[in-house]
Amino acid sequence: MTQNKIFIYGKHALMEALESVPKAVKKVYLAPQVDDAKLRELIKNSGVALDVLKGGKVSGDFNDIASSTAHQGVIAQISLSDLVQPFDKFVQDLKVTPGTALILLDELQDPHNVGAVIRSAAAFGVAGVLIPEHNQAPVTGAVVKVSAGMAFRIPLVQIGNINHTIRELKDKGFWVYGLAGEGATPVNNEKFDAPALFILGNESVGIRLKTRELCDKLISIPMSPRCESLNAAASAAVALYAWSTQHPEAL
Repeated sequence: MTQNKIFIYGKHALMEALESVPKAVKKVYLAPQVDDAKLRELIKNSGVALDVLKGGKVSGDFNDIASSTAHQGVIAQISLSDLVQPFDKFVQDLKVTPGTALILLDELQDPHNVGAVIRSAAAFGVAGVLIPEHNQAPVTGAVVKVSAGMAFRIPLVQIGNINHTIRELKDKGFWVYGLAGEGATPVNNEKFDAPALFILGNESVGIRLKTRELCDKLISIPMSPRCESLNAAASAAVALYAWSTQHPEAL
């Protein structure tokens, strides 16, 4: 991980962080006019350091955020090492059942797609979002904002080599599905009766060839010929919804 801190902004995001992963919150800046009693109580109970956001700005790294985002007078520093967990620890603790699903991001570049996928994964009962360390849009304040705070509710997992990770999960019984427009199996026709790993490819080129070869099936989304394709985040949402209809226990 090339950085170990990000900045989040807005009351909703901070409250989600304090309620779900309080140890990841390292410092909070509040404007004097922020008088939300619940938020201030959460900050007090967490014991996190608190400082004043004066004139819409704070010193150092926060200046760009304070001047360019709708932060509602709330900015917080988040430790990525306390938010994004290593794959080895995650998989060691993971209880694998036929109703377990994971989604792996194969070099997505748009942070808005990453945030939207995290939100969908949380909504449909996915057990974790696997995020490569390299050639991938990292977890940032923008990702957290788009996820509507779900980045604090679902495990975010850092992985190294994508193909090595896939092989390890296959050894644990996961069936690997690649999301591809040309996939031979419509997602609504698939019987998801084994632990499922969904691979979501890059927005422009899709799933890389070597990774595609590791997929057990390529699945597609039936749609009107008026539309050639869905974007990455929308495709993930449809596929995960289709999976969840067969695994209501995940919800």
